Amino acid sequence: MAPHDDLISRVERLTTAYIGCIDDDALEDWPQFFTEDGLYRIVSRDNYTRGLPASFFYCRGRGMMHDRIQALRRANIYEPHVYRHLVSGTRLIRAESAGHWRFSTNFQVIRTMHTGEMLLFAVGHFDDVVVEQEGALLWQEKTVVCDSSRIDTLLVIPL
Repeated sequence: MAPHDDLISRVERLTTAYIGCIDDDALEDWPQFFTEDGLYRIVSRDNYTRGLPASFFYCRGRGMMHDRIQALRRANIYEPHVYRHLVSGTRLIRAESAGHWRFSTNFQVIRTMHTGEMLLFAVGHFDDVVVEQEGALLWQEKTVVCDSSRIDTLLVIPL
């Protein structure tokens, strides 16, 4: 067993629970995967590579995440659809500091519309800063880096 296999396995389980929450439309539980002041954003690969701050989707802190989900449920008008995530290749990039690690995980998201139409919606990688708090792993930062800079206007659900 490699030195970080257990940690990678724990992050893979965290990721599996996270994508299950989104794919199963349990979005009210989505903020629980983050620290209280956690950062969630979706960016293009170009902006990410160039260090530009512009994001397609941005939430700082659980409060903002809860508000985003409440708006999605009560105020936003959009065509009903669901996601199915496929993830692979979780790897430890580096230890940021004691109890803080940076990981990368590849993803694909297939969107299925209420009509049954399916589309490869997004492809890229998660750039994650993971911390351990009270024995549980949480995201301090989750940056969803989309390989394409073309994003469908139907991006209302977290990826």
